[in-house]
Amino acid sequence: MTDTQHPNGFWAQAAADPDRTVLVTPAGEEWSAGRLHAAVNRLVHGLRAAGLEHGDAFAVVLPNGVEFLTAYLAASQAGFYLVPVNHHLVGPEIAWIVSDSGAKVLIAHERFAEAATAAADEAGLPASHRFGVGGEGTGGSETADGAPAGFRPYADLLDGQPAAPPEGRTLGWVMNYTSGTTGRPRGIRRPLPGKAPEETYLGGFLGIFGIRPFDGNVHLVCSPLYHTAVLQFAGAALHIGHPLVLMDRWSPQEMLRLIDDHACTHTHMVPTQFHRLLALPQETKDAYDVSSMRHAIHGAAPCPDHVKRAMIDWWGRCVEEYYAASEGGGAFATAEDWLKRPGTVGRAWPISELAVFDDDGNRLPAGELGTVYIKMNTGGFSYHKDEGKTRKNRIGDFFTVGDLGLMDEEGYLFLRDRKIDMIISGGVNIYPAEIESALLTHPAVADAAAFGIPHADWGEEVKAVVEPAEGFEAGDALAAEILHHCERRLAGYKRPKTVDFIGAMPRDPNGKLYKRRLRDPYWEGRDRAV
Repeated sequence: MTDTQHPNGFWAQAAADPDRTVLVTPAGEEWSAGRLHAAVNRLVHGLRAAGLEHGDAFAVVLPNGVEFLTAYLAASQAGFYLVPVNHHLVGPEIAWIVSDSGAKVLIAHERFAEAATAAADEAGLPASHRFGVGGEGTGGSETADGAPAGFRPYADLLDGQPAAPPEGRTLGWVMNYTSGTTGRPRGIRRPLPGKAPEETYLGGFLGIFGIRPFDGNVHLVCSPLYHTAVLQFAGAALHIGHPLVLMDRWSPQEMLRLIDDHACTHTHMVPTQFHRLLALPQETKDAYDVSSMRHAIHGAAPCPDHVKRAMIDWWGRCVEEYYAASEGGGAFATAEDWLKRPGTVGRAWPISELAVFDDDGNRLPAGELGTVYIKMNTGGFSYHKDEGKTRKNRIGDFFTVGDLGLMDEEGYLFLRDRKIDMIISGGVNIYPAEIESALLTHPAVADAAAFGIPHADWGEEVKAVVEPAEGFEAGDALAAEILHHCERRLAGYKRPKTVDFIGAMPRDPNGKLYKRRLRDPYWEGRDRAV
């Protein structure tokens, strides 16, 4: 068959070729399209039996595994909203999302039992609508009977339900919640189109990056599926015929092994993963073949130039970058784009527009720094139950997530930092990303953050917090060495004045740094202008 002869969407492909392998679990078990299709259909029937109707939501607190993808595909063909929950959240945080989304069912893994149970109790979810996955859970056993205390076994949702497709199939969506790094998370809710899943080309998103249907592609899922982009990449890959290879807990050497073993062709990554891959011994890097990779697409956090150049030197021109928001839209840069214009995150996707505005809402010309706004041409969104936030930070059909940047004459976007993270010292704007990039060039620095702390005369001064690399000891001597290192790379007003050390930087597994957790203790009892 040619690409144009393949049916559209996972369900039609599964019916046409049920024996094709579509999934390799973290435990190495292969799942056929027919087996996954049957599990998806049973879950739809089970959720309907639990009382879910078109437009209703259900939440999952799950690791990467078959259950997560089964939930995604079930919601997508039954007109439900799937609410993926970051499994690193604590009980009250999960309870807020469950309550705010109106989720009628919660599916949780026993690995996260304590937080999930507390959340379900606080949200007032009845015991009959809590379902737990036992054991490792990432293999997707349809009959697993383990479950967190107070949860019915996940198998109860599927047992006795037919494997046949449900009646009244209609497209559903994922309802992601913003990260909450600057406030309480809000659900991003899009209107349901009210049409059959096959009427929408669900894999078109990957076409933005030049990724074709089938074509021998294999997608490696190396970050948590609760993250918007990770699930969007994985879901789109499934719908255009790409088998998925799932990682549960990421490690750099295991990623290399999976790429080599399964000839993986594309994946979604974050710069933190690049940094840790590059730190592997050379003999370990040389032991694995990564030449099958066609698209190693990274985003979610700034990537220091030296890290990106090192990855391109190692993996070649497959290292590509995007800038986007959970709310929709974004930019994309190939390796060639970036090498010609170092630092760019690319030009607007065909389905979106980019613009830079000043604080008065005036659109800025090329080369002028301002706030980056995005417009999605395929439909809008609203923040669930928060019309104020929906209207805020918008200019017409454009919205912003608070990033600062500029565009060149050809429309290539260059980011500087998040507005809230910008340091203002003596009236001068300082961008932490540049400082963090300099810090990460020191061999003793495994991870780094820079931010402003109070200063009586200047308003703010630059503070660096460093996670030492293995084999280096935190202390005054190392701090002095790092400060001296910065003297050779940064202008005086940009240099950190002091360095503190931390055992592990507070990042989520997708690379997003919870900088507020680092910064807030220094500002306790003080007001910060930004």
